[in-house]
Amino acid sequence: MKKIVLVFVTALLITNCGTSSKSNTSSVHTNEARIVDPTIYASTITEEELKEMLYKYASDEFEGRETGEKGQKMAVEYLKNQYQILEIPSPLGDDDYFQEVPLEKQSVSEAKISVNGTSFKSFEDHIVLRASSNTEINTQDIVFVGYGIDAENYSDYKGIDVKDKIVLAKAGEPKDTNGNYITTGSSEDTKWTNGRQSLSSKRDAAIENGAKGLILLDANMFVRYAPYYQRQAESGVSGRLSLKSNEAEMMMLMVNDNLAKALHPSILEDEKPKELKTNLSLAIENKSEEITSENVVAFIKGSTKPDEILVISAHLDHEGVKNGEVYNGADDDGSGTVAILEIAEAFKEAEKAGHGPKRSILFLHVTGEEKGLLGSRHYTDNDPIFPLENTVADLNIDMIGRTDPKRKEGDRNYVYLIGSDKLSTDLHNISEEVNKKYCNIELDYKFNDDNDPNRFYYRSDHYNFAKNNIPVIFYFNGTHDDYHQPSDTPDKIEYDLLENRARLVFYTAWEIANRENKPIVDKATE
Repeated sequence: MKKIVLVFVTALLITNCGTSSKSNTSSVHTNEARIVDPTIYASTITEEELKEMLYKYASDEFEGRETGEKGQKMAVEYLKNQYQILEIPSPLGDDDYFQEVPLEKQSVSEAKISVNGTSFKSFEDHIVLRASSNTEINTQDIVFVGYGIDAENYSDYKGIDVKDKIVLAKAGEPKDTNGNYITTGSSEDTKWTNGRQSLSSKRDAAIENGAKGLILLDANMFVRYAPYYQRQAESGVSGRLSLKSNEAEMMMLMVNDNLAKALHPSILEDEKPKELKTNLSLAIENKSEEITSENVVAFIKGSTKPDEILVISAHLDHEGVKNGEVYNGADDDGSGTVAILEIAEAFKEAEKAGHGPKRSILFLHVTGEEKGLLGSRHYTDNDPIFPLENTVADLNIDMIGRTDPKRKEGDRNYVYLIGSDKLSTDLHNISEEVNKKYCNIELDYKFNDDNDPNRFYYRSDHYNFAKNNIPVIFYFNGTHDDYHQPSDTPDKIEYDLLENRARLVFYTAWEIANRENKPIVDKATE
C-alpha cells in the first residue's frame, strides 16, 4: 500500500465521505483535551488504493482463497506484508501476524444402524452430519425431545434428563392457535425452523443439555442432503471443515421417516418428550484430516486506555476453485478486507501525527467464515488474544463494494447496518451521530429485524462476538447475482461506494476509540 500525503479534498459527498473543506474541526466525542480533525486521516482512504489492492487480492493468482489451501496461504502473506509496509505491528510479537486456527477436514462418514434388529442403509435412511471419532453404541437410553428446542419461553428439555444419552428430535416448531411460532409469536421462520440454522440450533441445544448424540428427523432436508452426501462419499471428496477440539464432538445423524418411526412409531404426531425403550445399535467409521489455517492480526496500542480493545473484523477467505473456475470473492469479502487495510493506514497516520487512538485497536482478518465462522469462533471461544471482557465492540465488514439489485427505493449511497442496537443503545446512537456529522450515508436497517428470514445477524463473524455480549455493527451491502459465484470479480465493485463505506467505519471506530466512555451494554443476553 503506497503512502500518500495528507490533504483536505473538496469533492462531492457521494465520493468523499466527510472530507470536504467546510469547517469541521472537532470529532463527535466530548471532554477531549485536544481537538483533532479525523477528516484529515479519513482522506487517506481512497478508491484508488482500494481498487489497486482489491485487483490483487481478488485476482486468479489467489485461487479463491479456499480455507487451508494455497490461495488462502498467499492471502495471509499478502496481508502480513501490507501491515509490515504500514509499520503496524502484530499483538503476537516479533514477525508473527498469524493466529493459527486448528481445523479438521472430515470426509463423509457412513454408519451401520439397526433398530430392534432391523438394519437401515446409509444415504437411503440416514446420513452422518457430525462424528469426530469412530463410534460404537448399543443402547436403550434414547430420549425423544419433541422438536429439540430449548428457548427462554419454550423448552423440550425441561424436566427431562438427557445427559450422556442419545436424543431424538424432529424438524419444525410448535405454533399457537393463531398459527404463530411459540418462541417468537410470529409467523416468520425462526432459527428453529430455518434450514441449516435449525440444524445448528438444535445441535447446540442438545450439546448444552449434555446429550452425547442427536438423531434428527427432517424428511424435507434429508431428500436434499442425502444425494449430495452420497456423491461426496462415492467420489472421495473431503467434506466439511470444523474447528479441531480436544473434546469428542457430539454425534449427529439426520434420518428419514422410516428410521425415525422405527425408533418412535408415533413421532410424527407426538410432541411430548419421553424416554424410549428401543434397542439401537450404531457404528460409525470416522475419517478426518488435520489442517491449519490462519487469522491475521495487527494492532495499534491505545494511548490512555490500552487495555480496552476495539476489534475491526472482516473475513479473508472465499470459496476457492470449483470445476476449474476461480471464485474470486471480490465483494465477499475482498471488499471488507481491503477496507480494513485502508482504515488501519488512517489510524497509523493519526498515530504518527501524535493523535493515536486512546483505546487499542485490533485489526482482525478471520479465516473459515465460509465454512461456518470458524476463524472468529476460534478467536472468541478458544483463543482470544485479548480478554473478551476488555473488548468494547466489534465492527465487522462483510461485503461493502456493491449494491443490492433488489433494493428498488432509496439512495445509491447506502449501507445495511445489522446489530447496532441489539446489545447497546449507546453504540447505535454513536453510529447514527457519526454518520450524520461526517457522511450522510443512508443507513438501512432492513435486515436488522429480529424476524428477518435471511438471518444475516447470525451469518457473519460479528455474531461470535455478539453471543458474548460484545456490542457489534455489521456493515453489508446485500447479496446480488454474483454472490458465491465465479463472477464476483473486482471489475464489478463500485469503488466510490467502497471508499465511502470504509470511511464511515473509520469515523465510527475513531469515535469509539477516543470517547471518554466505552459503549454501554444495556441489552445483554443470557
